[in-house]
Amino acid sequence: MISIIIVDDQRLLREGLQTLLQTEEGLEISALCANGKEALQAVQEHKPDVVLMDIKMSGMDGIDAMKRIKREYPGTVVLMLTTFAENRYIVDAMAGGADGFLLKDMSSRIIVQTIRDAMNGEVILPAPIASKLAAKLSVLSEGRADRFDERKLRESGYSFTVRERKIIELMTEGYTNKQISSSLFMSEGTVRNYISVIYNKVGTNDRIAAVAILSGLLLEDVY
Repeated sequence: MISIIIVDDQRLLREGLQTLLQTEEGLEISALCANGKEALQAVQEHKPDVVLMDIKMSGMDGIDAMKRIKREYPGTVVLMLTTFAENRYIVDAMAGGADGFLLKDMSSRIIVQTIRDAMNGEVILPAPIASKLAAKLSVLSEGRADRFDERKLRESGYSFTVRERKIIELMTEGYTNKQISSSLFMSEGTVRNYISVIYNKVGTNDRIAAVAILSGLLLEDVY
């Protein structure tokens, strides 16, 4: 029997998944949770085989909760529940130890099969997620041309190092300093130092204003 905990801040979704999964032979739902903190408590209490973890939740989000679970209960399979629009979290989740992803609009048959495959040790990456991950890793690799519009850079007079460019790209996608540090395998302090230099170059200490300026230097429709 595969025991499962479902974590999502939308009651309709977590109860819908419960209804779907508890009718399947060999699957049982141990607990339903609305946020990461509840998930940690439930994992401690029930020691489930699998956790289906929403990414974006108030309080402790899914990625932070997943990292804690994988650190304290490394044998627990954690599959991130996501939508196609949340692709910017993919690298952070994979770097943190996630065992794979489930798109929220997947069919019930695929969801059930994905859970069984994950229990057999397979890393689960639906095709749209795998495509986004490949694109993201290509951008983060040192050898690939980045997303900057070189003409706009020349006209603006700005100049950024390779590392600054990668940080800027993540900043413009809404990454926090913590997420940037995880994605680029850097300390948060180092990220803050780089961002301070970037702020100095564009002439503002306001993140929103800086992102607006920097976004205007990027190529359109890269992805």
